[in-house]
Amino acid sequence: MAERKRIAIAVLGLGGQGGGVLADWIVQLGERNGYVAQGTSVPGVAQRTGATIYYIEMIPAGADAPVLSLTPIPGDVDVVVASELMETGRAILRGFVSKDTVLIGSTHRVYAISEKSAMGDGRASSERIVAAANERAKRFIGFDMEAASERAGTVISSVLFGALAGSGALPFPREAFEAAIRAGGKGVEASLKGFASGFDAAQGKLAEAEAATGSPEPTTEAGRTFAARLRERLPAEAHGFATEGVKRLMDYQDAGYAALYLDRLESLDGTPELIAEAARHLALWMSYEDTIRVADLKVRASRFARVRGEVKASDDQIVQLTEYMHPRLEEICETLPAGIGRRILASKTWSRQLAPLFTKGRHVETTSLRWFLMLSLLAGWRRRRRGTLRYQIEQARIEDWLALVRAAAPDAAIELVRCQRLIKGYGETFERGLGNYQRIVARWQAGGLDAAGLRRLREAALADEEGVALTEALAS
Repeated sequence: MAERKRIAIAVLGLGGQGGGVLADWIVQLGERNGYVAQGTSVPGVAQRTGATIYYIEMIPAGADAPVLSLTPIPGDVDVVVASELMETGRAILRGFVSKDTVLIGSTHRVYAISEKSAMGDGRASSERIVAAANERAKRFIGFDMEAASERAGTVISSVLFGALAGSGALPFPREAFEAAIRAGGKGVEASLKGFASGFDAAQGKLAEAEAATGSPEPTTEAGRTFAARLRERLPAEAHGFATEGVKRLMDYQDAGYAALYLDRLESLDGTPELIAEAARHLALWMSYEDTIRVADLKVRASRFARVRGEVKASDDQIVQLTEYMHPRLEEICETLPAGIGRRILASKTWSRQLAPLFTKGRHVETTSLRWFLMLSLLAGWRRRRRGTLRYQIEQARIEDWLALVRAAAPDAAIELVRCQRLIKGYGETFERGLGNYQRIVARWQAGGLDAAGLRRLREAALADEEGVALTEALAS
């Protein structure tokens, strides 16, 4: 038995990423090449969408039947494959990665609820995980496998399988890996394309593959005009954010609104860093989430297709999608023409009579004809958005913010631009963030506050939802 080299492989994946398919490919790979192979899985429900550890153990076939383990043992795993960066970190924390381990992991992130719901930037440090991977493993092969799978039009499992083959960690030729994919019989061509992408990246050819893809050029005349304009009039440091900002605002409203965005950026006379920050945060504020935007996103065909893909529904299966919505009277009035909305909100009688209708949330089945049509009509109201009360309010707030930025010293101007981070979401979340922003601006306008003070107040506002830290910071 000492001469029969056992191979232990742990695969850590999230639900829906094809981890089970990848484990089956590895088992077939071993069995087709003279090995006794066994695969097991331990599902988990505490990690984001339900992380699962797949464990494959194989040993060359011989006279004696081996007894194979059911779970990976810390310090005794030859290869670890992780489908997402945080799963790579989890493998390291659990002791699966040692100086004898080849570690293969995608560097993209699927954020946890706690990371996405944080007031500020709640993301775990990707840099620390990559540094630990390089330090702890015998060899770390890491790149954005999600992006590679999208370019290939396949799922990430095939890219992971290609990276495993390209790593040389297993004693099998490339053809044997490809044969395992063909034996599966489903999505073979797309899987082989993804496999080739992962194989090349593992062998140091990732830069060539990315260069071949390149950045997509605008496909419309308006897009080409905007691209030429921002390249000509904005510093290079701002081109990336400005390009994405134009795309976002054309999707949000129309070309005229995107032109207003560039007008506002060009009116700022500051450093390239300031313009780049403004390009990012101005696009976010101008695409504020009103009821029109929410309805538009809810009824998009791409969203229904994504949901069907997530639940793995076949073409002949019906999927019912139920949302929870709670528009308040304020959101309803802000969607109305400005004059009507103001009149209702200013009237105590109207507000008292209408408010009870919007005190409770409701469950809405967007896949039903009634609610789909209703939300589609509301989404179509974006043609009238410029006449709504919310539009007028937000444009006034944006202009006031830009005026503060223009009047401030360069270092303080950047901090004022970054204060836009406080304003996000809709409903009560938006009101809390806006309130914190207004408190900081009021303190700035009172005088005696520098850029460092602005930064401290903004960080305090992002520390908790109740605003306790901000209140203490303002008092001090």
